[in-house]
Amino acid sequence: MEPFGPKHSQKRSRGQLVGGVVLASSLFLAGCGGTAAGPGGAGPSSGDELPETVKVMVSVPLTGPAAFAGAEAEKGYELAAAEINESGFLGDGVTLEIDVRDTQASVQKAASDVTAAIADSEVTAVLGSLSSAEALAQSPIAEKQKMPIVYIQAGSPGVILGDYTYRFPTPMSSYYNILSEQIAKEGWTSIGMVYGAWVPTLKELGEVAIPEMAEELGIEVTSSVATQQTTQDFSAPIKQVLESDPDVVSILQIGPANATAMQQLRQAGFDGPVLGNSSAGANTLEPAGENGAGMIWPVDFAPGTDDPASIEFIEKYKTANNDEEPFPYAAEAYDATWFVAKAIEAAGSANRGAVKDAMVEMAGGTWTGALGSDLSFEENSLKVNGTVIEWDGTRENVLYSAN
Repeated sequence: MEPFGPKHSQKRSRGQLVGGVVLASSLFLAGCGGTAAGPGGAGPSSGDELPETVKVMVSVPLTGPAAFAGAEAEKGYELAAAEINESGFLGDGVTLEIDVRDTQASVQKAASDVTAAIADSEVTAVLGSLSSAEALAQSPIAEKQKMPIVYIQAGSPGVILGDYTYRFPTPMSSYYNILSEQIAKEGWTSIGMVYGAWVPTLKELGEVAIPEMAEELGIEVTSSVATQQTTQDFSAPIKQVLESDPDVVSILQIGPANATAMQQLRQAGFDGPVLGNSSAGANTLEPAGENGAGMIWPVDFAPGTDDPASIEFIEKYKTANNDEEPFPYAAEAYDATWFVAKAIEAAGSANRGAVKDAMVEMAGGTWTGALGSDLSFEENSLKVNGTVIEWDGTRENVLYSAN
Protein backbone atom coordinates (compact mmCIF):
# COMPACT_ATOMS: atom_id res chain seq x y z
CA MET A 1 0.00 0.00 0.00
CA GLU A 2 1.12 3.57 -0.65
CA PRO A 3 1.88 5.66 2.45
CA PHE A 4 -0.51 8.45 3.35
CA GLY A 5 0.28 11.66 1.51
CA PRO A 6 1.20 12.59 -2.06
CA LYS A 7 2.35 9.80 -4.35
CA HIS A 8 5.92 10.10 -5.56
CA SER A 9 7.41 8.84 -8.79
CA GLN A 10 11.06 8.94 -7.80
CA LYS A 11 13.02 5.72 -7.30
CA ARG A 12 12.47 4.25 -3.85
CA SER A 13 15.40 3.57 -1.59
CA ARG A 14 15.42 1.83 1.75
CA GLY A 15 16.49 4.08 4.59
CA GLN A 16 17.64 3.19 8.03
CA LEU A 17 15.38 3.88 10.99
CA VAL A 18 17.26 5.10 13.97
CA GLY A 19 15.44 4.55 17.26
CA GLY A 20 16.28 3.59 20.80
CA VAL A 21 16.29 5.60 23.95
CA VAL A 22 18.90 8.28 24.54
CA LEU A 23 19.38 9.14 28.17
CA ALA A 24 19.64 12.53 29.83
CA SER A 25 20.81 15.51 27.83
CA SER A 26 24.10 17.13 28.69
CA LEU A 27 22.41 20.50 28.42
CA PHE A 28 20.46 21.89 31.34
CA LEU A 29 17.45 24.18 31.46
CA ALA A 30 17.17 26.28 34.60
CA GLY A 31 13.53 26.19 35.57
CA CYS A 32 10.51 24.90 33.67
CA GLY A 33 9.25 26.90 30.74
CA GLY A 34 12.22 29.27 30.74
CA THR A 35 14.32 30.34 27.82
CA ALA A 36 16.59 27.90 26.13
CA ALA A 37 20.26 27.76 27.02
CA GLY A 38 22.85 27.55 24.30
CA PRO A 39 22.64 28.41 20.60
CA GLY A 40 19.39 28.06 18.72
CA GLY A 41 19.42 29.12 15.12
CA ALA A 42 17.46 27.89 12.17
CA GLY A 43 18.75 24.33 12.27
CA PRO A 44 19.79 22.71 8.98
CA SER A 45 20.49 25.31 6.30
CA SER A 46 17.96 25.88 3.55
CA GLY A 47 18.82 24.93 0.01
CA ASP A 48 17.61 23.32 -3.16
CA GLU A 49 18.05 19.79 -1.80
CA LEU A 50 17.39 17.94 1.41
CA PRO A 51 20.39 16.57 3.32
CA GLU A 52 20.95 12.82 3.17
CA THR A 53 19.76 12.55 6.77
CA VAL A 54 16.94 14.63 8.24
CA LYS A 55 16.96 14.44 12.04
CA VAL A 56 13.89 14.63 14.28
CA MET A 57 13.95 14.25 18.05
CA VAL A 58 11.19 12.35 19.88
CA SER A 59 10.75 13.31 23.54
CA VAL A 60 8.28 10.95 25.22
CA PRO A 61 7.78 9.34 28.66
CA LEU A 62 8.99 5.74 28.54
CA THR A 63 9.22 5.42 32.33
CA GLY A 64 6.85 6.63 35.05
CA PRO A 65 3.03 6.76 35.20
CA ALA A 66 2.58 7.45 31.46
CA ALA A 67 5.12 4.87 30.27
CA PHE A 68 2.36 2.61 28.93
CA ALA A 69 1.30 5.43 26.59
CA GLY A 70 4.85 6.32 25.63
CA ALA A 71 5.62 2.72 24.69
CA GLU A 72 2.57 2.59 22.42
CA ALA A 73 3.46 5.95 20.88
CA GLU A 74 6.98 4.76 20.14
CA LYS A 75 5.54 2.00 17.97
CA GLY A 76 3.65 4.60 15.96
CA TYR A 77 6.71 6.82 15.52
CA GLU A 78 8.81 3.88 14.38
CA LEU A 79 6.20 2.54 11.99
CA ALA A 80 5.80 5.91 10.28
CA ALA A 81 9.55 6.52 10.07
CA ALA A 82 10.12 3.08 8.57
CA GLU A 83 7.45 3.69 5.92
CA ILE A 84 8.78 7.14 5.11
CA ASN A 85 12.26 5.75 4.57
CA GLU A 86 11.31 2.56 2.74
CA SER A 87 9.03 4.43 0.34
CA GLY A 88 11.59 7.11 -0.45
CA PHE A 89 8.98 9.70 0.48
CA LEU A 90 11.56 12.43 1.15
CA GLY A 91 13.53 11.66 -1.98
CA ASP A 92 16.00 9.16 -3.29
CA GLY A 93 18.67 8.54 -0.67
CA VAL A 94 17.09 10.81 1.98
CA THR A 95 16.57 9.21 5.38
CA LEU A 96 14.41 10.41 8.27
CA GLU A 97 16.33 9.71 11.46
CA ILE A 98 14.41 9.75 14.74
CA ASP A 99 16.19 10.11 18.07
CA VAL A 100 13.90 8.79 20.83
CA ARG A 101 14.54 10.24 24.28
CA ASP A 102 12.84 9.24 27.52
CA THR A 103 11.52 12.22 29.48
CA GLN A 104 11.66 9.96 32.56
CA ALA A 105 8.35 11.50 33.73
CA SER A 106 10.31 14.68 34.48
CA VAL A 107 9.19 18.15 33.41
CA GLN A 108 12.78 19.34 33.70
CA LYS A 109 14.07 16.48 31.53
CA ALA A 110 11.35 17.12 28.91
CA ALA A 111 12.38 20.78 28.73
CA SER A 112 16.04 19.78 28.56
CA ASP A 113 15.31 17.52 25.57
CA VAL A 114 13.93 20.44 23.58
CA THR A 115 16.85 22.63 24.62
CA ALA A 116 19.23 19.96 23.33
CA ALA A 117 17.33 19.71 20.05
CA ILE A 118 17.50 23.47 19.53
CA ALA A 119 21.24 23.48 20.19
CA ASP A 120 21.81 20.68 17.66
CA SER A 121 22.05 22.37 14.27
CA GLU A 122 21.15 19.10 12.51
CA VAL A 123 17.73 18.66 14.21
CA THR A 124 14.81 19.89 12.10
CA ALA A 125 11.83 19.28 14.39
CA VAL A 126 10.70 17.71 17.66
CA LEU A 127 7.89 15.26 18.35
CA GLY A 128 6.97 16.42 21.83
CA SER A 129 5.75 14.77 25.01
CA LEU A 130 2.23 13.37 25.39
CA SER A 131 2.21 14.53 29.02
CA SER A 132 0.50 17.90 29.44
CA ALA A 133 2.81 18.99 32.24
CA GLU A 134 5.88 18.16 30.18
CA ALA A 135 4.45 19.73 27.02
CA LEU A 136 3.70 22.94 28.92
CA ALA A 137 7.42 23.16 29.72
CA GLN A 138 8.48 22.37 26.16
CA SER A 139 6.21 24.71 24.21
CA PRO A 140 7.52 28.10 25.40
CA ILE A 141 11.06 27.02 24.62
CA ALA A 142 10.19 25.67 21.17
CA GLU A 143 8.06 28.67 20.22
CA LYS A 144 10.60 31.24 21.40
CA GLN A 145 13.56 29.49 19.79
CA LYS A 146 11.62 28.72 16.58
CA MET A 147 11.71 24.93 16.76
CA PRO A 148 8.75 23.13 15.09
CA ILE A 149 7.22 20.74 17.64
CA VAL A 150 4.28 18.37 17.21
CA TYR A 151 2.57 16.78 20.21
CA ILE A 152 0.20 13.90 20.70
CA GLN A 153 -2.37 14.05 23.54
CA ALA A 154 -1.01 16.85 25.82
CA GLY A 155 -4.48 18.36 26.08
CA SER A 156 -3.83 21.21 28.48
CA PRO A 157 -4.51 24.84 27.55
CA GLY A 158 -1.20 26.61 26.89
CA VAL A 159 0.43 23.82 24.88
CA ILE A 160 -0.36 25.46 21.54
CA LEU A 161 1.31 28.88 21.51
CA GLY A 162 1.85 29.78 17.86
CA ASP A 163 2.96 28.63 14.44
CA TYR A 164 5.74 26.38 15.78
CA THR A 165 3.44 24.26 18.00
CA TYR A 166 0.97 21.59 16.77
CA ARG A 167 -1.02 18.78 18.32
CA PHE A 168 -2.68 15.49 17.30
CA PRO A 169 -5.55 15.66 18.23
CA THR A 170 -7.54 18.43 19.95
CA PRO A 171 -7.78 18.06 23.76
CA MET A 172 -9.98 15.27 25.12
CA SER A 173 -12.26 17.90 26.63
CA SER A 174 -13.24 18.97 23.10
CA TYR A 175 -14.87 15.61 22.31
CA TYR A 176 -15.64 14.29 25.81
CA ASN A 177 -19.29 15.31 25.48
CA ILE A 178 -19.77 12.45 23.01
CA LEU A 179 -20.65 10.60 26.24
CA SER A 180 -23.81 12.72 26.42
CA GLU A 181 -25.50 10.26 24.08
CA GLN A 182 -24.95 7.36 26.49
CA ILE A 183 -25.89 9.41 29.55
CA ALA A 184 -29.17 10.49 27.94
CA LYS A 185 -29.89 6.96 26.72
CA GLU A 186 -29.43 5.46 30.20
CA GLY A 187 -31.36 8.23 31.94
CA TRP A 188 -28.69 8.96 34.53
CA THR A 189 -29.54 12.05 36.58
CA SER A 190 -26.52 12.47 38.86
CA ILE A 191 -22.76 12.02 38.78
CA GLY A 192 -19.93 11.95 41.32
CA MET A 193 -16.26 12.44 40.41
CA VAL A 194 -12.83 11.34 41.62
CA TYR A 195 -10.27 13.07 39.41
CA GLY A 196 -6.51 13.52 39.30
CA ALA A 197 -6.09 17.26 39.79
CA TRP A 198 -2.33 17.02 39.29
CA VAL A 199 -2.80 16.17 35.60
CA PRO A 200 -3.81 19.29 33.60
CA THR A 201 -5.96 17.31 31.14
CA LEU A 202 -7.85 15.50 33.92
CA LYS A 203 -8.21 18.70 35.91
CA GLU A 204 -9.82 20.30 32.83
CA LEU A 205 -12.21 17.35 32.52
CA GLY A 206 -13.10 17.24 36.22
CA GLU A 207 -13.50 20.96 36.76
CA VAL A 208 -14.75 22.22 33.40
CA ALA A 209 -15.75 19.70 30.72
CA ILE A 210 -17.82 17.28 32.82
CA PRO A 211 -19.59 19.97 34.88
CA GLU A 212 -20.48 21.78 31.63
CA MET A 213 -21.76 18.55 30.10
CA ALA A 214 -23.80 17.84 33.26
CA GLU A 215 -25.33 21.29 33.16
CA GLU A 216 -26.29 20.90 29.50
CA LEU A 217 -27.94 17.56 30.25
CA GLY A 218 -29.64 18.80 33.40
CA ILE A 219 -27.92 16.29 35.68
CA GLU A 220 -26.51 16.96 39.14
CA VAL A 221 -22.85 16.74 40.15
CA THR A 222 -23.35 15.31 43.63
CA SER A 223 -19.70 15.27 44.71
CA SER A 224 -16.31 16.08 43.20
CA VAL A 225 -13.10 14.97 44.92
CA ALA A 226 -9.62 15.88 43.65
CA THR A 227 -6.69 13.49 44.13
CA GLN A 228 -2.99 14.22 43.92
CA GLN A 229 0.03 12.48 42.40
CA THR A 230 0.86 10.94 45.78
CA THR A 231 -2.60 9.34 46.10
CA GLN A 232 -2.33 5.57 45.86
CA ASP A 233 -5.34 4.55 47.96
CA PHE A 234 -8.61 5.90 46.56
CA SER A 235 -10.84 4.41 49.25
CA ALA A 236 -11.45 7.68 51.11
CA PRO A 237 -12.37 9.84 48.08
CA ILE A 238 -14.52 6.99 46.70
CA LYS A 239 -16.37 6.73 50.02
CA GLN A 240 -16.98 10.48 50.00
CA VAL A 241 -18.40 10.35 46.47
CA LEU A 242 -20.60 7.31 47.13
CA GLU A 243 -22.10 8.96 50.19
CA SER A 244 -23.66 11.48 47.77
CA ASP A 245 -25.47 8.56 46.03
CA PRO A 246 -24.75 9.30 42.34
CA ASP A 247 -26.22 7.30 39.45
CA VAL A 248 -22.84 7.23 37.69
CA VAL A 249 -19.29 7.75 38.97
CA SER A 250 -16.47 9.38 37.03
CA ILE A 251 -12.98 7.97 37.70
CA LEU A 252 -10.33 10.15 36.06
CA GLN A 253 -6.84 8.83 36.80
CA ILE A 254 -3.64 8.07 34.89
CA GLY A 255 -2.81 4.61 33.58
CA PRO A 256 -2.64 1.81 36.18
CA ALA A 257 -4.26 4.02 38.83
CA ASN A 258 -7.52 3.55 36.95
CA ALA A 259 -7.45 -0.20 37.65
CA THR A 260 -6.72 0.40 41.34
CA ALA A 261 -9.54 2.93 41.65
CA MET A 262 -11.99 0.65 39.85
CA GLN A 263 -11.19 -2.27 42.15
CA GLN A 264 -11.71 -0.10 45.21
CA LEU A 265 -14.92 1.37 43.77
CA ARG A 266 -16.40 -2.12 43.31
CA GLN A 267 -15.16 -3.22 46.72
CA ALA A 268 -16.99 -0.23 48.17
CA GLY A 269 -20.21 -1.66 46.78
CA PHE A 270 -20.84 0.49 43.70
CA ASP A 271 -21.81 -1.76 40.78
CA GLY A 272 -23.07 0.98 38.45
CA PRO A 273 -21.60 2.64 35.36
CA VAL A 274 -18.34 4.59 35.38
CA LEU A 275 -17.08 7.37 33.12
CA GLY A 276 -13.32 7.28 32.51
CA ASN A 277 -10.75 8.82 30.21
CA SER A 278 -8.46 7.58 27.45
CA SER A 279 -5.70 6.90 29.97
CA ALA A 280 -7.76 3.89 31.07
CA GLY A 281 -7.14 2.38 27.65
CA ALA A 282 -4.25 0.38 26.20
CA ASN A 283 -5.36 -2.55 28.41
CA THR A 284 -4.44 -0.75 31.63
CA LEU A 285 -7.69 -2.04 33.17
CA GLU A 286 -6.59 -5.67 32.83
CA PRO A 287 -5.46 -5.91 36.49
CA ALA A 288 -8.98 -4.89 37.55
CA GLY A 289 -10.56 -7.67 35.47
CA GLU A 290 -14.31 -7.89 36.06
CA ASN A 291 -14.09 -5.05 38.58
CA GLY A 292 -13.24 -2.78 35.67
CA ALA A 293 -16.29 -3.80 33.65
CA GLY A 294 -18.71 -0.98 32.98
CA MET A 295 -16.17 1.83 32.57
CA ILE A 296 -16.67 3.83 29.37
CA TRP A 297 -14.57 6.63 27.91
CA PRO A 298 -14.10 8.58 24.67
CA VAL A 299 -11.08 8.18 22.39
CA ASP A 300 -9.94 9.78 19.16
CA PHE A 301 -9.21 6.41 17.53
CA ALA A 302 -10.19 2.77 17.95
CA PRO A 303 -9.97 -0.44 15.91
CA GLY A 304 -13.37 -1.25 14.51
CA THR A 305 -13.65 2.03 12.64
CA ASP A 306 -15.02 1.98 9.10
CA ASP A 307 -12.81 4.87 7.95
CA PRO A 308 -10.63 3.58 5.06
CA ALA A 309 -7.54 5.57 6.06
CA SER A 310 -7.75 4.28 9.64
CA ILE A 311 -8.26 0.73 8.38
CA GLU A 312 -5.16 1.06 6.22
CA PHE A 313 -3.13 2.14 9.25
CA ILE A 314 -4.52 -0.69 11.39
CA GLU A 315 -3.49 -3.29 8.80
CA LYS A 316 0.02 -1.85 8.58
CA TYR A 317 0.37 -1.70 12.35
CA LYS A 318 -0.79 -5.28 12.84
CA THR A 319 1.65 -6.50 10.21
CA ALA A 320 4.51 -4.75 12.01
CA ASN A 321 3.45 -5.78 15.53
CA ASN A 322 2.58 -9.49 15.49
CA ASP A 323 -1.10 -8.93 14.71
CA GLU A 324 -1.64 -6.72 17.77
CA GLU A 325 -4.27 -4.03 17.42
CA PRO A 326 -3.13 -0.42 17.84
CA PHE A 327 -4.19 1.91 20.61
CA PRO A 328 -4.79 5.65 20.12
CA TYR A 329 -1.26 6.67 21.15
CA ALA A 330 0.25 4.71 18.26
CA ALA A 331 -2.20 6.18 15.74
CA GLU A 332 -1.55 9.72 16.99
CA ALA A 333 2.24 9.25 16.89
CA TYR A 334 2.03 7.78 13.40
CA ASP A 335 0.11 10.80 12.11
CA ALA A 336 2.34 13.29 13.93
CA THR A 337 5.43 11.76 12.29
CA TRP A 338 3.80 11.89 8.87
CA PHE A 339 2.80 15.51 9.50
CA VAL A 340 6.46 16.39 10.07
CA ALA A 341 7.56 14.37 7.03
CA LYS A 342 4.97 15.98 4.77
CA ALA A 343 6.05 19.44 5.92
CA ILE A 344 9.68 18.62 5.18
CA GLU A 345 8.74 17.25 1.75
CA ALA A 346 6.55 20.26 0.95
CA ALA A 347 9.25 22.68 2.07
CA GLY A 348 11.93 20.83 0.12
CA SER A 349 14.14 21.76 3.03
CA ALA A 350 15.16 20.64 6.50
CA ASN A 351 15.38 24.26 7.65
CA ARG A 352 13.17 24.84 10.70
CA GLY A 353 11.62 28.05 9.43
CA ALA A 354 10.81 26.53 6.05
CA VAL A 355 9.27 23.46 7.71
CA LYS A 356 7.22 25.71 10.00
CA ASP A 357 5.88 27.60 6.99
CA ALA A 358 4.82 24.30 5.40
CA MET A 359 3.11 23.26 8.64
CA VAL A 360 1.15 26.53 8.73
CA GLU A 361 -0.12 25.86 5.20
CA MET A 362 -0.97 22.24 5.98
CA ALA A 363 -2.91 23.23 9.11
CA GLY A 364 -5.08 25.40 6.89
CA GLY A 365 -6.28 22.37 4.96
CA THR A 366 -7.55 18.88 5.71
CA TRP A 367 -5.76 15.80 6.99
CA THR A 368 -6.14 12.13 6.12
CA GLY A 369 -4.26 9.58 8.18
CA ALA A 370 -4.57 7.01 10.93
CA LEU A 371 -6.99 9.19 12.89
CA GLY A 372 -9.40 9.48 9.97
CA SER A 373 -10.15 11.05 6.59
CA ASP A 374 -10.64 14.70 5.67
CA LEU A 375 -10.16 15.99 9.20
CA SER A 376 -9.57 19.70 9.80
CA PHE A 377 -7.38 21.65 12.19
CA GLU A 378 -8.53 24.02 14.90
CA GLU A 379 -5.88 26.32 16.34
CA ASN A 380 -3.11 23.98 15.17
CA SER A 381 -4.79 20.92 16.72
CA LEU A 382 -6.38 18.16 14.63
CA LYS A 383 -10.14 17.91 15.24
CA VAL A 384 -11.59 14.43 15.71
CA ASN A 385 -15.15 13.20 16.13
CA GLY A 386 -14.55 10.70 18.91
CA THR A 387 -15.48 7.10 19.66
CA VAL A 388 -16.82 5.66 22.93
CA ILE A 389 -15.07 2.59 24.35
CA GLU A 390 -16.28 0.18 27.06
CA TRP A 391 -14.19 -2.26 29.08
CA ASP A 392 -16.18 -5.50 29.47
CA GLY A 393 -13.88 -7.14 32.00
CA THR A 394 -11.58 -8.75 29.45
CA ARG A 395 -11.22 -6.34 26.53
CA GLU A 396 -12.12 -2.95 25.08
CA ASN A 397 -15.17 -2.74 22.80
CA VAL A 398 -16.52 0.09 20.65
CA LEU A 399 -19.95 1.28 21.79
CA TYR A 400 -20.51 3.97 19.18
CA SER A 401 -18.81 6.76 17.24
CA ALA A 402 -19.77 10.36 16.62
CA ASN A 403 -21.03 11.27 13.16
